[in-house]
Amino acid sequence: MALMKNDFIRAIKIAGLSGKCVCVHSSIKSFQEEIKGGVDTIIQAFIECGCTLMVPTFSFYAFTVKPTANMRPEQNGVDYNRIDFLISNQKNIYNTSCNEIDNEKMGILPYEILKRKDRVRGDHPLCSFTAIGPFARDLIKGQKNMDVFAPLRELALFDGFVLLMGVDLNRMTLLHLAEQMAGRKMFLRWVNDSAGNPVYAETGGCSEGFINLEPYLSMFEKQIFVGKSKWRIYNVAKVLKQAAKVIMAIPEITRCKENCLRCEDAIKGGPEI
Repeated sequence: MALMKNDFIRAIKIAGLSGKCVCVHSSIKSFQEEIKGGVDTIIQAFIECGCTLMVPTFSFYAFTVKPTANMRPEQNGVDYNRIDFLISNQKNIYNTSCNEIDNEKMGILPYEILKRKDRVRGDHPLCSFTAIGPFARDLIKGQKNMDVFAPLRELALFDGFVLLMGVDLNRMTLLHLAEQMAGRKMFLRWVNDSAGNPVYAETGGCSEGFINLEPYLSMFEKQIFVGKSKWRIYNVAKVLKQAAKVIMAIPEITRCKENCLRCEDAIKGGPEI
């Protein structure tokens, strides 16, 4: 039996998200059944519930350029002898009106939101957030190259929520902001400015170890199911405070495995510049 718009409206209301600002990380495959009207049905349900919907719309592989010799700080979570796989067309220049996105990494929901005429996209070439709804511009306006997580800070000020729609904590970008709050510097990558000159852009690091935070965040989690998709809902301000405290007390908790360069350098505090 197909899921209908009313199923999503009901779920949004049960989750306490009506009228709220919500950052969604999603796997549409997690529903394991047809959604009548496709992904647009989900988007419309949030709109009709008065939500401001925000999603990550990263375009890392389209706009990363090769760093110059003087833009290679130590402890930056990258092997400078093996960075060619990151590099796109050296002439690419980002602007907020473009719809470039890392499709395979981001998924179909961010892709569809990015195509909407009423969307507001952040001014960050690699790790933009995009939002629709009443407070979209308020959430997004502060994002820039060297303030990658400004939309998430704003989300906390709006008493917002993160919704993990069929995905786990290793997809919660908010936890990178918790790392920053715990004193870690964000990694630096490289993009072209509007004149075509390479400049720095902040990015997060490895997120696979974030699942280790689950025992410390479960007290803030609300769960519901929509079809077979498990929705996990978190208050942003509460999660940030708790996660930052845990990361300060147990820095190794974010490590995904041994020999992960990004985890290693993040635990050391990030780039030295």
